[in-house]
Amino acid sequence: QVQLVESGGGLVQAGGSLRLSCAASRRTISTYVMGWFRQAPGKEREFVAGFSWSVGHAYYADSVKGRSTITTDNARDTVYLQVDSLQPEDTAVYYCAASRQSGANMVHEYDYWGQGTQVTVSS
Repeated sequence: QVQLVESGGGLVQAGGSLRLSCAASRRTISTYVMGWFRQAPGKEREFVAGFSWSVGHAYYADSVKGRSTITTDNARDTVYLQVDSLQPEDTAVYYCAASRQSGANMVHEYDYWGQGTQVTVSS
């Protein structure tokens, strides 16, 4: 069992940045692919970014590509997602998730989920 805890959400003005954190409960998290998803009110949960520990490769959805960066702190089993140039349409609950599947970017490909952290971008 893997437990994931997100933090770092909040209220930010358009054009600002946020760094979200996802702390994992197990050292073996390095065998997983870590993903970030978001879900806005009335919309389906959508993929934002993913990171493969085994190859050190990050990949991003088109909606955040070029303004989003995943980094990791291996000693703390923590993954970070920084999103810059935030816009009101980025408002959502952001979730961290873990998958055994390389390149996973679909909700059903992820086995473990955090509780989510709210990001609200004001115009």
